[in-house]
Amino acid sequence: MQKITAHQIRSSFINASRSEAAKLNLPHNFDTIDWENREFLGWRDAKMPQRGYLVVPNQGELTGIMLRAPEGGAGKKRAVLCELCRDVFSKDDVYLWVAKRSGQSGKNGNTVGTLICAEFGCNANVRKEPPVNEINPDPAAAVLKQIAGLEFRTAQFLDRVRNGSQR
Repeated sequence: MQKITAHQIRSSFINASRSEAAKLNLPHNFDTIDWENREFLGWRDAKMPQRGYLVVPNQGELTGIMLRAPEGGAGKKRAVLCELCRDVFSKDDVYLWVAKRSGQSGKNGNTVGTLICAEFGCNANVRKEPPVNEINPDPAAAVLKQIAGLEFRTAQFLDRVRNGSQR
C-alpha cells in the first residue's frame, strides 16, 4: 500500500457522512505506519472503541468504510476465524464488524457484517511464514498466497458494502 494522507482517508468513505469522516480519529501511530507491508489500513477509533475503519486501495481508488463492533466487546468467547486474513494461528480476538451499506440502502438502515480481527492485525497475520511441511514446502510462496487471499476477500467485503451483493 502506498502512503496516504489524512485528507485522502477522510474523503474515501463510501458509507459515512462528511461530518462523520471529518470527526474520525486517525490511528495513534499514523505518522510511523509501515505502508509497504500492508494491504489496507484498519484501526479502531481511540475515542469511540466500538467504531472501526477500513481504508483499502481498490480498483485504482481509495475506498474507506466505517464499521461498528459489537456492544461490550466480543461477548461470549469462541474460537472464530477472521474472514479477511484467515489466520488459524492467531490468538487475537475476532469481532463481527458491521458496516452500513453505501448509498440509499445504508440510509434505509441496511448493513452487512463480517468477522475481522478486533484490532485489524490482518496485515501482519498474513506475513507470518507457516512451518515447512508437505502442504507448505515453500513458506515464502505461502505468504504470497495468504497476501493475495487477504486482498481478494477484502475486495469482496468492500463490494458487499458498496453494491449490496451477496456472497
